[in-house]
Amino acid sequence: MGGRRGSRTQRKHFKQSRENVWKRPKTESSSDPNNPNSSNPAWQPFATQNPSFDEYYKEQGIVSPEEWDAFMEMLRKPLPAAFRINATSQFCEDIRSQLENDFMKSLQAEAIEGGDLEPIKPLPWYPDNLAWQSNFSRMQLRKNQTLERFHEFLKLETEIGNISRQEAVSMVPPLFLDVRPDHFVLDVCAAPGSKTFQLLEIIHHSAKGRFLPDGMVLANDLDVQRCNLLIHQTKRMCTANLIVTNHEGQHFPGCRSHKNISNGSETTNNLEQSIPQLLFDRVLCDVPCSGDGTLRKAPDIWRKWNGGMGNGLHCLQIHIAMRGLSLLKVGGRMVYSTCSMNPVENEAVVAEILRRCGGSVELVDVSNELPQLIRRPGLTKWKVRDKGVWLPSYKDARKLQRNGIVPSMFPSGKNYADLTNNNQKSENGESVNAEDVVQPDDTISSIDDLEEEVSDLSLQLCMRIVPHDQNTGAFFIAVLQKVSHLPAIPDKSATSQGKLSTRSELHENLSDQATEEINGLEVSSVDGADEKILEVASKAEENISEMALEAADEKISEETSEVDEKISEVALEADLVDDEPARGAPESNSSEAADKKTDSAKTGEKRKLQNQGKWKGVDPVLCFQDETIINSIKAFYGIDESFPFTGHLVTRNKDANHVKRIYYVSKSVKDVLDLNFRVGQQLKITSVGLKMFERQSSREGSLAPCSFRISSEGLPVILPYITKQILYASPADFKHLLQYKSIKFADFVDADFGQKAADLILGCCVIVLREGDKLSDHIQADASAIAIGCWKGRSSLSVMVTAMDCQELLERLSARMETEKNGTLAPESLGVLDKKQDMSGENGTPLEDHNVEAMKIQDTNASE
Repeated sequence: MGGRRGSRTQRKHFKQSRENVWKRPKTESSSDPNNPNSSNPAWQPFATQNPSFDEYYKEQGIVSPEEWDAFMEMLRKPLPAAFRINATSQFCEDIRSQLENDFMKSLQAEAIEGGDLEPIKPLPWYPDNLAWQSNFSRMQLRKNQTLERFHEFLKLETEIGNISRQEAVSMVPPLFLDVRPDHFVLDVCAAPGSKTFQLLEIIHHSAKGRFLPDGMVLANDLDVQRCNLLIHQTKRMCTANLIVTNHEGQHFPGCRSHKNISNGSETTNNLEQSIPQLLFDRVLCDVPCSGDGTLRKAPDIWRKWNGGMGNGLHCLQIHIAMRGLSLLKVGGRMVYSTCSMNPVENEAVVAEILRRCGGSVELVDVSNELPQLIRRPGLTKWKVRDKGVWLPSYKDARKLQRNGIVPSMFPSGKNYADLTNNNQKSENGESVNAEDVVQPDDTISSIDDLEEEVSDLSLQLCMRIVPHDQNTGAFFIAVLQKVSHLPAIPDKSATSQGKLSTRSELHENLSDQATEEINGLEVSSVDGADEKILEVASKAEENISEMALEAADEKISEETSEVDEKISEVALEADLVDDEPARGAPESNSSEAADKKTDSAKTGEKRKLQNQGKWKGVDPVLCFQDETIINSIKAFYGIDESFPFTGHLVTRNKDANHVKRIYYVSKSVKDVLDLNFRVGQQLKITSVGLKMFERQSSREGSLAPCSFRISSEGLPVILPYITKQILYASPADFKHLLQYKSIKFADFVDADFGQKAADLILGCCVIVLREGDKLSDHIQADASAIAIGCWKGRSSLSVMVTAMDCQELLERLSARMETEKNGTLAPESLGVLDKKQDMSGENGTPLEDHNVEAMKIQDTNASE
């Protein structure tokens, strides 16, 4: 047992960041007496050999024998870098043009001359040349000026949010989801957030000409720290259509409001005005996996890899995928994906999903989509390996008493009872425990004599991406469509299904047994649910020792008390999934019970048990309704009445007098928040909304009529509706503001603009770049408008934008102006400053004096 226990991949392993290292420290190579290159100070690559890996995947047949050498050779090479251009960025066209006409051509020319450089190139299968790939070493970056310039370009644009670095194959799953601007999308296991960012791009980009998309993305992850990384990634998107939650994917709350569900004789009212249940048009299940498809960027996996890694995650992956399907609308599409090559984590999971759903879910043929993406069909036959032994069927696993192996890992999915004769049934029709009928002396034939199973499902519609086809990592993708409502989940007790292999499997079965999905409202069958929960919980308590022996993804040494708490958690979860509190009890009772349960949880446990209701340690999401502050903001900035304010402002602070930030949410997010309030705040929300207004805390800010300024993130959304505190600046003055951060009114190139700035009310204002020779101050409500927030002080105008944003804007404007050959502006107006202007203002005043006030505001802005 000890060996098996150590070989299993456990959930805790996925909380540890994996260092991307392709070289050993110099001290290692120099201290190794057996290393012939130990005297060489240059780096030495990690060993990229693992006999177990070779044996496992040769037997599985993921590539033909003729391709094996090419497959392994590519796996041993470092992975090329890949990145995407943000399709919703103001400068999307400029960045793509710069890549195509500047960097790509320059590097192509140098590659022809030197022969050692690979030019950057767009990924042929990604739409509109928005995804690119490059393959340079650090040594080449140091030696080549063009590469160094390209590297600095990538770093700046990535930090701003115009570019996202992402592995090429990781970009594929969102493309097969077929997301539209009005879709509600769930990303079940979202961290670190690159796919979530991609989904938001698709929603916003496809909603051209609209105020905000009608859809939204809900990004979830189990680990709080990974949620923070997710928030950091998506913050660059500046979107009001995102909610980030912190839940176990397999137990994600259904948020079903019983108030809007008919009780048989009554009819449902006002369903079109509010959401009765949280269901999604699209679901992305990029589940935790063993990750051997990422060997090229994480070569340390070579020495850690073993054949049991996929077995330990199989059941968890099924549970997450099934939960995703239960939250999917009929007619909706779900993508199941992993960065693993193991069929136990891939085809076996998809096959079990199809079996459980019984025709209500189908695999989608997407062979005509993304035709330039080379993909291979899914496998229909594979074997399971455990403790060094190949198991072609579950019958062989039972004979060898492999308790960690479950029937769903095999192509047919048949359990031991299916493979035995009828006299092994009890009187009531239930299967007899396999250990009672398998004798210790039973023998098993050699692996060559065993009959290999073949799946009769259409698993060839799944997709496998292998590294040597297009110089990428490895990936698995299956596109599923929900064609009808899921059937009632049958009882899967320990006697009919075999012993539960993991504690999470017990948890999921309890929830499954207590819930029945019926049409769009998914009315729960609560009759007898409490008895069923108690009965199964009682069984679980009697079999805790047996469960411990079979646990695949958790430590076997966990305390029995923690299991008891998990069982209690399941009972609470099932009650909340049904959304039927005890009859006659008010809603508040369930929240109070949840609070008591949290208080009684032991402080020594590794992870606090999730309980629905008020989430401790998480700031609440509250609707901001202070009319005094809202009216002062409207009046100060002259915000048009057509801008939807009511119900769209939220805050995370209960004390309205000390609110520092006000967030704006879209209509879709507002509806989800309203539903969450009605069901007792079942969603544990870690981030929501777009920061729109922020309290100005500087001394001068307290003197302004409006104490809230417009944030840089929220400015593009509200810009078309602002009628006061807004000015249009010439390109020269706009660039001066970006360069010097603060300029006195008399020092602007356009004296009329300086006078208008002086006439503004003390406080926050908006400066918009005036295009060409247009002199009108009419606001252009489109995505091409370039604007920045500024602070109008007593004698100067100071920008309220970070230094990096200023640098990026300057470079973009300079590049754009250089390409405008038909412009009528003089060179000085194009921002070409002489040496005097570099060091002083128009009147010779040192610009260092202008920056005193700006630095104070910048310090406040940097704390955002």
